[in-house]
Amino acid sequence: MKVAVVGAGINGVMSAWSLARRGHAVDLFERNDPISATSSASTKLLHGGLRYLETGHVSLVREGLSERAWWIAQAPQIAHPIELLLPVARGRGRPVWMIRIGLLAYDLLAGRRGLHRHRWEGRERVLERMPGLRSDALRGAFSFWDGQMDDAALGRWALQRACDAGVTLHTHNEVLQVGEDGSLHTAVPAGGRAAPSPLRYDAICNVAGPWAQRLLESSGLRSRHVLRLVRGSHLLVEGELACGLLVQAPSDDRVVFILPYLGRILIGTTEVEQALDAPIECSESERDYLLEVWNATFERRLEARDVRETFAGARPLIAEPGDPSANTREHAIERHGRVVSVFGGKWTTSRVLGEQVADEVERQR
Repeated sequence: MKVAVVGAGINGVMSAWSLARRGHAVDLFERNDPISATSSASTKLLHGGLRYLETGHVSLVREGLSERAWWIAQAPQIAHPIELLLPVARGRGRPVWMIRIGLLAYDLLAGRRGLHRHRWEGRERVLERMPGLRSDALRGAFSFWDGQMDDAALGRWALQRACDAGVTLHTHNEVLQVGEDGSLHTAVPAGGRAAPSPLRYDAICNVAGPWAQRLLESSGLRSRHVLRLVRGSHLLVEGELACGLLVQAPSDDRVVFILPYLGRILIGTTEVEQALDAPIECSESERDYLLEVWNATFERRLEARDVRETFAGARPLIAEPGDPSANTREHAIERHGRVVSVFGGKWTTSRVLGEQVADEVERQR
């Protein structure tokens, strides 16, 4: 089959790769550069999502933990295990029994593909390993493991595998409309030439991430799903850490990561409503929120002038009522004739999503 994939973020790349491996002729369209938007602005973790257990998304966590192992095995030069400490303080945060049960479930769901089992470390050992950690009311910390990556580099690695499998990449070529009949309209080429005639495909995969719903709307296709865009912002500051931390923000119940990353310290992420056409960048309030998390965790105080870099990405989540943090990280796939559209999705589980997209394309044979 001749297939077009719209969007060269990680989900589009993995969908194109899956289709090419099955012998299909695949054109991958990207309006900018591949792996240049949300896919390169993640928290840099490959994980099942420990906190998703609180909302009952057990199957999503199991899938993520399995895929975490796959990425680390396939690209160990870019993805690697990372130890995380989850500090426990008297009178603060989630109760110890709840954390212990969650980590036990995390280990069990990982099964034989687990990295290391969680363990408890006492107060003195934690302070020895993490100098400068606030010690008032500290009881100790749970240690557990997840995966860390350079998301931009890992995305480019996957893109190269897709191109090696036969995918043809078309960059700076925006897709304006798609049709149920397999027609695809691209933007006017550079140089002022006339717009090309519609291209024809046996199937079109709309994997445009935050822009997937807009592409359907501009094509006159109504979707059953509505995307809710949530911005996740991060800070990079100078410093070194022996391992990562998962801590609770002092002003709410959210958890925030503090991680060693490429010789610096990464603090993130936030969850703030994002308009599709607004700049996707860290706001002052998000910066201050993340600095507050750091200052509640370490004796060394950080201020705005200590932030060396900020970055943000817009996560496309399937809309649900309530707070953005309550939105599901599950994805959905729907069809309009020859058009297969993807809503939502996680970096870690992009390979599984790609296989499901390929399955859906092949059902129309």
